[in-house]
Amino acid sequence: MKRLLTDPTVKFFVSVLGIFAIFIFLRELQHIFIPLVIAYFMFFFFEPLNTFLERHKIPLGIVIFIDVVLTASLLYGVSRVIIDSLIQFGEQIPLYEQKLNRIVSETAKSFEIRDYSLTHFNIARVLKKLDYSVLASGVFESTLSVVTSVLLVLFFFIFISSGHEKTLQAIRARFVEKELKNSLKKMKREHKNSSLEDEHTAYDAYDEENFETITHQREETLQRTSRDITEQVQKYIITKFLISISVGVVMGFILWAFDVEFFIIWAALAVILNFIPNIGSVISVIMPALMTLVQYESFGYAFLVTAVLIVVQNIIGNIIEPKIFGNRLGLNPLVILLSLLLWGYLWGIVGMFISVPLTAVLKIIFSNSTSRNMRFITHLMSN
Repeated sequence: MKRLLTDPTVKFFVSVLGIFAIFIFLRELQHIFIPLVIAYFMFFFFEPLNTFLERHKIPLGIVIFIDVVLTASLLYGVSRVIIDSLIQFGEQIPLYEQKLNRIVSETAKSFEIRDYSLTHFNIARVLKKLDYSVLASGVFESTLSVVTSVLLVLFFFIFISSGHEKTLQAIRARFVEKELKNSLKKMKREHKNSSLEDEHTAYDAYDEENFETITHQREETLQRTSRDITEQVQKYIITKFLISISVGVVMGFILWAFDVEFFIIWAALAVILNFIPNIGSVISVIMPALMTLVQYESFGYAFLVTAVLIVVQNIIGNIIEPKIFGNRLGLNPLVILLSLLLWGYLWGIVGMFISVPLTAVLKIIFSNSTSRNMRFITHLMSN
């Protein structure tokens, strides 16, 4: 049985089954893990401010209260602006319906399409087929789910802020203890053919000379891993947040300059979607482009606005952002795409938002492992 478990092929398939079990576990308990992960990212985001406040002798309870108030204020301010804009957008829906009907009908006629549903297009007729009871139920459930998740994130954040150091100490103790035991076992195997007296002498010498060295090395490795994770997540979140704000401001200014209505909504959408690699920037361009088309009923003008937005997105996303980030994350572009698909499958749209920092954290953990397989995975993930 022991030889069977050490067979490379068996170990590989057992590892694959274990990975699948972990994925199923993460997917089934996503309502717990998603708020927990977001709360930890919030902790990393506020960590510089918290360190500054604690350095000035501010009690931990007050520090956590300040973090929660800042988060709640930000969420309220953003939601207030977006909700007000959506209310104004809703008031203009009848006008947009007429314009959309005209655009579809005239386009169909210009291409000599004889389909009555297109030549006499009526969006209201299409909307009548929708089951509004199901739609209202879905909106209510989604709103309730969002509110519950936000409260759960804040709940986790409070306990993470107060218990993070204790968790690190427990991991550090277990991590160092495990390595010491492995090292001592290795030493005993190396001296098992020696005489009893020589073995005791070797054991004592090893214990005295290398005990502190091993402890120091493991402590240093764990501290380096923890420090790298904190720095990488902080760098990604803060830098991505500032870049996303810049994208939103620039796109909002462009849409305002072209006199596109509700530019605040499209700018806010660009800020949010910029956190989703590649896909987010595409969606953030399509929405204002459609708005421009419906508003002005001109394909040429809509194409001009879309072209300007695409140029801006490419300059920021493919030139400015990589220069700011540099190679600090060091992730292979293919790995970023696969992680986007994987975390999106596991945790939906939220998984897409946090796919890059989560993958960067895994890469840091793998890179500090002594396993050759983990090193191999690290090389595959590296840029």
